[in-house]
Amino acid sequence: QVQLVESGGGLVQPGGSLRLSCAASGFTLAGLGIGWFRQAPGKEREGVSYSNRHGTTYYTDSVKGRFAISRDNAKNMVYLQMNSLKPEDTAVYYCATGINPRSETETMRTSWVTYWGQGTQVTVSS
Repeated sequence: QVQLVESGGGLVQPGGSLRLSCAASGFTLAGLGIGWFRQAPGKEREGVSYSNRHGTTYYTDSVKGRFAISRDNAKNMVYLQMNSLKPEDTAVYYCATGINPRSETETMRTSWVTYWGQGTQVTVSS
């Protein structure tokens, strides 16, 4: 049974940092791409970051230079280090995997996703 479980969300002040974790089970992470998405209230789910099976990473423009995705294939874990957080980063964050995207643009779309985690809430507020 494929399962993705996120953790590490919480309340943080603007300018602060959080590290999200995603534990994968029921499949081997090595050889698959994995991404982080987020969804704010009243908005569509959007791509945040993606790591392909070779470790190449992609980011949406609004988080470049602030967020970093990493993976530990031996532990079947994926992480999202989030620095310099802003109120507009407030959302539920999801990790996801599925069919490898066909382009860099597609990595930020939900079309390639087969499996979603349950999400973890990140709130950036003073």
